[in-house]
Amino acid sequence: MDFKNKNVLITGGSKGIGKATALEFAKRGARVGINYRTDDKAAKATLRELGASQHKLFKGDISKEEEAQQLIEDFVADFGSIDILINNAGIANLHNIESISYSEWKISWKEILDTNLTAIANLCFCAAQHMIKAGGGRIVNVSSRGAFRGEPNMPAYGASKAAVNSLSQSLAKALAKHKIYVNVVAPGFTETDMATATLTKAERESLMKDSPLGRMAKPEEVAYAIAFLASEGAEYTTGTIIDVNGASYLR
Repeated sequence: MDFKNKNVLITGGSKGIGKATALEFAKRGARVGINYRTDDKAAKATLRELGASQHKLFKGDISKEEEAQQLIEDFVADFGSIDILINNAGIANLHNIESISYSEWKISWKEILDTNLTAIANLCFCAAQHMIKAGGGRIVNVSSRGAFRGEPNMPAYGASKAAVNSLSQSLAKALAKHKIYVNVVAPGFTETDMATATLTKAERESLMKDSPLGRMAKPEEVAYAIAFLASEGAEYTTGTIIDVNGASYLR
């Protein structure tokens, strides 16, 4: 896979899967823009790891409609075009229907859908306008195993990821005539900060047993799948959802 001279924007690119994806594209020749929300220290550390001066940070909260649009405009202004968009940013929190208040329930749904679904839809729209004018592009959205198996303690998270799958397949059909290819990677639990924050020790041990590999995914393994879907030669995969879950959930 060669991404020389390709301009790649990765949301949530300072840590975890996003960071691994940024490193994967950079080592294959891409110019990488990393969007992040708050953690300046982590973002700057990731930028240093990328090495070359051609890469850049874009701080902003994509859950806000204006900032999502501005992110795309700023990226195109700085890089000249957007060839590949990786929608990786996402949030999760525990909101078990049996144990929280109605106000807490409503807050969880709004926060999660704003970031995990609406932001992705807005970024896809804004990026697609530039890709249409440029004659093509690629979009890869990061979903989750939870979209298929259900998330009883995080139903808004599971619902948001299921919606991302549907959104992506709808856009794959709508944008194919413009040579814009839209795909999804659906990881199982991956060794990231978000997984650590939402898992108890017992849950972690249980999840390790889910896969016949006896472990969680490495961020680099998810990044490789993302890079494949965004690569030249993978055009006929458009609309595809690739599971990266170590055979822990089969469908």
